[in-house]
Amino acid sequence: MASANIGASFECLGAAASGPVVISVPHGGRLYPPALIAALRIPLPAIMGLEDRLIDRVAVAARQDEVTLIQALPRAWIDLNREEGERDPVIDLGARPTGRPSPKLRSGLGLVPRRIGGHGDIWNRRFTDVEMVARIVADHRPYHDALAGALLDAHARFGVAVLLDLHSMPSLGAADMVPRIVIGDRHGQTADTRFVRRVEAEARAVGIPVTRNAPYAGGHIVQRHGAPRRGIHAIQLELDRSLYLDDALEAPGPGFDRTVALVRGIVVALHAEALGLPTTLAAE
Repeated sequence: MASANIGASFECLGAAASGPVVISVPHGGRLYPPALIAALRIPLPAIMGLEDRLIDRVAVAARQDEVTLIQALPRAWIDLNREEGERDPVIDLGARPTGRPSPKLRSGLGLVPRRIGGHGDIWNRRFTDVEMVARIVADHRPYHDALAGALLDAHARFGVAVLLDLHSMPSLGAADMVPRIVIGDRHGQTADTRFVRRVEAEARAVGIPVTRNAPYAGGHIVQRHGAPRRGIHAIQLELDRSLYLDDALEAPGPGFDRTVALVRGIVVALHAEALGLPTTLAAE
């Protein structure tokens, strides 16, 4: 396995595109900087609720030689799935209104989250423009630049590229009544339907309820990097955390290996769809 450490904020596994699929894991980071801890008004364990808990471990176990970007810093530090301009004036002294704020920003989940469910406000102070710009320049832009480069490399080599942006979500309700996987393609804007159908087929083949775009239609990452007309497709995949974590939603649970196998199957299916191969050949 090739591994290139890009910097403190994220890691890139895989030196060059070996296939059309690129994996992104933007919300699994658990490296909490001292500056973040010092600014908290709530206990550190409370803020960990913003993590897509251990989804990076699923990705690492599921990948073979696909280029995979994994954010090391936590979502609480900066959210890679938000645009640079989604800065919250309640906590950000450098925020500039640019029109109607997005629903996520209004709810306190902007570029730097302001609130967390069950605990309220996160921070004990506001952040300066210099602090926020430093995070954007050091941590947000490099990730997106690296992701764009990986997709362009895959497209140059194979004539097509597919981004699988991997996330996890709280359970939406009773497991036998609601979807446990949500596929987001911005309602058809970021990927051809044939790729979404392949992901749906993989989930249904193992008996997991799956749906599209509700309640998660895909965020900034797929919107920014998906360009189906240019042959670059982007899908956000949300997995119910109970699929792979224990009952406390803290550590890998009995479903971890099954979830890894599912994600591996999805990667293989996307590879096959992109190149017009039988799935069995794509898996070799």
